[in-house]
Amino acid sequence: LKIKDMNTQITATPKLFIGIDIHKRSWKVHCATDLSSGKTFSMPPDAELLYEYVAKHYTGYEVSTAYEAGCCGYRAHRCFVGYGWRSLVVNPADIFRRGKERHTKTDRIDAQLIARELKDGRLIGICVPDKCREQLRSLFRRRNDLVKDMRQIKSYIKMQLLYYGIRIPQEFDNDHWSHKFRDWLDELDFGYDTGNEVLRSRMRSFRFIDREFREVSTLLRRYTKIHFKKDYMLLRSIPGIGPIVASGILSELGDLRRFGNIKHLAGYVGLAPGIYQSGDTIRHTGVSMRAHRLIRSYFIEASWQAIRTDPVMQCYYRKHHGKNVKSVIVKVARKLLSRTLAVIKTETPYEIGVLE
Repeated sequence: LKIKDMNTQITATPKLFIGIDIHKRSWKVHCATDLSSGKTFSMPPDAELLYEYVAKHYTGYEVSTAYEAGCCGYRAHRCFVGYGWRSLVVNPADIFRRGKERHTKTDRIDAQLIARELKDGRLIGICVPDKCREQLRSLFRRRNDLVKDMRQIKSYIKMQLLYYGIRIPQEFDNDHWSHKFRDWLDELDFGYDTGNEVLRSRMRSFRFIDREFREVSTLLRRYTKIHFKKDYMLLRSIPGIGPIVASGILSELGDLRRFGNIKHLAGYVGLAPGIYQSGDTIRHTGVSMRAHRLIRSYFIEASWQAIRTDPVMQCYYRKHHGKNVKSVIVKVARKLLSRTLAVIKTETPYEIGVLE
């Protein structure tokens, strides 16, 4: 019985799965194929070097990569996509860890976990913004940094007055620092030049931050209208959504059309209720802990303004009057979020009583 030679051919494209733990000075990389668990190695933080490695050792493979979102941004992702690879940037909280893996963390283990989850098809990437929206988001976040700096320097100045027993006049004792109040601070005399110089130094810092804050706010409004004018004007038609909130929505949330429904958007922002159920016991845990905390806080602030300017929102708020104020304002914020999604999806400016 003779056995004839048979020509074997590969009918499926071999697949390569690369998990990367990215840091500033080095990358920890784990390469696994559809047939083997692969190996882990360190390399300099350079996408081009990884491309050369793959071209040398895995010619003809279909490549998929994934790494955690973090301080190194999306440059590596854009390089990988440019090479024709499938690339995911994932939320670190979405990487599943078994038993003891939750208590052991090293760069090697992280890279292996990412590769394993990528190979098993359990990873879902975050939405990577284009460069224009990404850099507008940086401007929006710079403004928020200045807000924090402003609060801090004001606190330092008030602390110095309190320490030396100087009372702020009642007409100035509020969050708005008028020019009269600033002049009053400039004229204070602590009796010694050293104390006076401390206050003058802090006032210089205050005035610098104030100028920067106003300049960055103006630039943020200007560039949002330049690059996203249509959606910006749609959002501005909603009572309670001011220019800064509209800029934050467009820069932080991206194109709202990518959200299928209000439940999806509310879950992303963090205005969805948290629920814990065990057997017959169901407990509501308030708003979800997983949230875009910055935008959620902006929507809650905008809700207070909407209550003052929109009769429909006023009625909705009064309908829940007597309940916990924090719970009620979250309900109003979710309703405001629903309006936001509606005007963008329909591309119709908001009119009271129409998009309810």
